[in-house]
Amino acid sequence: MVFLFQLTPHANIRYREAQVKLGQAELACLLKGLGISAEITPVTLGGVSFLRFEADALTEKQLSALSMHSAALMICEQQGVSDSSILLRPLEKVSHAYLTEDLAEVLKYKGKTSAVFTHMMINCALTASDFFGSDEVLTVLDPMCGRGTTCFVALQHGMNTVGVDIDNRDLKECADYFERYLQYHRMKHKLDQSSRTVRKHAVPAAVYTIADTKEHFKDGNTRTLSLFLGDTGLTGELCKKAPAHLLVADLPYGVQHAPQDGKRTESFTQVMKRALPQWKDAVRKGGAVALSFNTLTLKKADLVKLLEEAGFTPVTDAPYDDFQHFVEQAVHRDFVVARRD
Repeated sequence: MVFLFQLTPHANIRYREAQVKLGQAELACLLKGLGISAEITPVTLGGVSFLRFEADALTEKQLSALSMHSAALMICEQQGVSDSSILLRPLEKVSHAYLTEDLAEVLKYKGKTSAVFTHMMINCALTASDFFGSDEVLTVLDPMCGRGTTCFVALQHGMNTVGVDIDNRDLKECADYFERYLQYHRMKHKLDQSSRTVRKHAVPAAVYTIADTKEHFKDGNTRTLSLFLGDTGLTGELCKKAPAHLLVADLPYGVQHAPQDGKRTESFTQVMKRALPQWKDAVRKGGAVALSFNTLTLKKADLVKLLEEAGFTPVTDAPYDDFQHFVEQAVHRDFVVARRD
């Protein structure tokens, strides 16, 4: 049988130009995770772009998994063989939305990572992990969360999420925005605020407990958003009792990063050498990480080496080998997926 994926046109014209390549790579990751061997071909039908692949009839579970694709607008079964006689039969996509789409989209700021791209990284990390297809509620960690895009995307899709960041202003804006979101949607929730001491550092913590319905909240069928104000080098100890299944982060696009004590400036390599072992401790065995970066300031080979030195196993074979794309003149973005074995 022949299937076609129509991709949702992205508002950002630069990202839209790379969307077919990235959408094809993400679909290949999902198919590989499902054990489906298929060649994916970009095609144009009626002036609309699709991704085409041939496979056996999809099971409900397979269709549900493919519906997770970050940019899939419509999934169709092709009927007819010649371009003049092709008919498309839409398949019923399975919604994986837990919270409303505006959660990850409304907050705007300079340098914000695309929510669609973030969702793609989560999906690709998931397919490389042991938890793809699991019915367990997964936890996604962003150890450099900034204003929370990764956290919001993961939460929107029904995952628990943890964010760690050293910037008080960014984390406060993240929390303030989430409070406004909860109030706007009149969502039942609970907020627990505390402080943890890690290596003599006081780390303020805010843990939100929410549910998609009031009934689920009452029954204890909830999700959590945990925010920690602290250095990323403390992540492993902060998550020691409840390691994440996935770690997804958009690494700084520059080359310098100020540490918590503010006494000196570290090179990016120094930050990574200090942080990656902690990140490994914060991820469960069988889990995976996806780290995006600017290829103009960090070579992929260098990041792969740093991951290996920290004990991760980079996944460098196809379709995980090329996510590189243009963002703007000073940013050519790529990301690396690695397992925590």
